[in-house]
Amino acid sequence: MSFFTVFLLAVALSMDAFAVALASGCAIREVRLRQYVRVSAAFGFFQFFMPVLGWFLGQSVHHFIEAWDHWLAFVLLAWIGGNMLRSGIGGLRKNEPVSCPQSDPTAGWNLLLLAVATCIDALAVGLTFAMTNTNAFMPSCLIGVVCAAISACGLFLGKKLSSLPMLNGWAEVLGGVVLLCIGLNILHESGVI
Repeated sequence: MSFFTVFLLAVALSMDAFAVALASGCAIREVRLRQYVRVSAAFGFFQFFMPVLGWFLGQSVHHFIEAWDHWLAFVLLAWIGGNMLRSGIGGLRKNEPVSCPQSDPTAGWNLLLLAVATCIDALAVGLTFAMTNTNAFMPSCLIGVVCAAISACGLFLGKKLSSLPMLNGWAEVLGGVVLLCIGLNILHESGVI
């Protein structure tokens, strides 16, 4: 695989992570350096790790993984998105703009679940590497680095968008809806809906 092909693949695989980082940046508003580092490291690591894992799994179990990977991604995204939506709507009902989500989407279990959910499609790429006898390590490194950079850009852009007055109080609701839509899109792309 050429460098350019792997780069385009990396950008395509990073779009879900970008959207999640964008929604997270909108929701938390005050993005600090440690949050950039955590988001970039988590999304970049899992975008690197999943193709390598898929490559190791190879042809022996790919039919089993393909049968449920989209459901796992949907459940994880729906759970986090639903919590953000519930929290944002709760703040709007109290007529208090939500300046920060109840739980930081860039920390702890939330970040881990979001990173895994947005990177599951990279597992299929690793399986493809195995089936085509392509060494997965170098392409996976590039995929991880590109995803880390794109995720940081998404978080930055989300921070900038959250300062718009029209988003005041609605940012967390918007972030939850975006995560739910990404989950539904994963099901749609898998032919479930």
